[in-house]
Amino acid sequence: MGAGSILSHCRPFLNRVPAKVEFEMIIGVPKEVKLDEYRVAMLPVGVEELTRRGHKVLIEVGAGLGSGLPDTEYASAGAELVLEPAEIFARADMIVKVKEPQASEWPMIRKGQTVFTYFHFAADRELTEAMINSGAAAVAYETLADDQGRLPLLTPMSEVAGRMSVQEGAKYLERPQMGRGILLGGVPGVAPANILILGGGIVGANAAKIAAGFNANVAILDINMDRLRYLADVMPPNVDVLFSDRHIIREQLRLADLVIGAVLIPGAKAPRLIEREQLKEMKPGSVIIDVAIDQGGCIATSRPTTHSQPTYIVDDVLHYCVTNMPGAVGRTSTFALCNVTLPWVIEIAQRGIEEAAHALRPIARAVNMFAGEVTNRPVAETFAIPYSNRFLP
Repeated sequence: MGAGSILSHCRPFLNRVPAKVEFEMIIGVPKEVKLDEYRVAMLPVGVEELTRRGHKVLIEVGAGLGSGLPDTEYASAGAELVLEPAEIFARADMIVKVKEPQASEWPMIRKGQTVFTYFHFAADRELTEAMINSGAAAVAYETLADDQGRLPLLTPMSEVAGRMSVQEGAKYLERPQMGRGILLGGVPGVAPANILILGGGIVGANAAKIAAGFNANVAILDINMDRLRYLADVMPPNVDVLFSDRHIIREQLRLADLVIGAVLIPGAKAPRLIEREQLKEMKPGSVIIDVAIDQGGCIATSRPTTHSQPTYIVDDVLHYCVTNMPGAVGRTSTFALCNVTLPWVIEIAQRGIEEAAHALRPIARAVNMFAGEVTNRPVAETFAIPYSNRFLP
């Protein structure tokens, strides 16, 4: 089956008669340990679909509770419940996660194992080196791309993060949160907020739609003219679609009450679009939501924060740089993510990672590391590490 049909039609993976496999793969789903992370990497239906194909699924006890999925639902679907994450890592051929392995998990990852999750390597040299040294296959959701350049496993979380960025921005513009005391939509006789969105991709477009719904004044910037023409066609009148350059960014920063960083270069570190000195041109109490923080952030003053301590202030500008924004809405995010990851989990389980990568180009693009080699060019270039063309030229 071709990659295009997989992306276009998930139904065959869920409805086909179970294929007979030559081996049983053990798939492990540990509980997420990143601070304030409430998602889980598999739904009970995923367990059922894998077990009916002859695979075994190990679920850590309590893994789904943050998303409202009790252990009993997984057990009923055929999962084996496991108390300790170390047992899951020791037994599983493939680990399926949501967030990148944390430092406490690195020693448990072993050579020959496949880890399928979000990695965002370009923002984290330590993680990159840890995964190279493990000898495991690091298969990254965020670089699984079809031949049109679409990112089906990143898209749903980008949709969530884009919508959340406006929700969080509205909250932190309130004066008790150290914001300017601005209501996004204003009221009759009082102007609405001005919102600047850097990047017109999935995050930016979703942010613009929600912000426009609040009746705010919105400017969305991008450098892709085809994308700008599309956005100009679909966005409401209170959204200005502008070509991004240094002068436009400076001009819009002076007006903005809320800035949303939404740029993405798949697999690579986010470009820096706002320097420290430019914060002085912004209004005191204005807010920055840097959604690009997973890839290093697009604002010079951005640094990773958590849901427990989400903000800090630099030069009177409030920064919100939570690295796992969708984790706060765990149930919505879990269902949105697992809907799109399950077909690919099944493909890897059925074929093994090497065969799957050779047969399906989207999976080849997702393999960032294999047996100690870096097989993703942007990651290799970011850290000046030799690139291996094992799966892609």
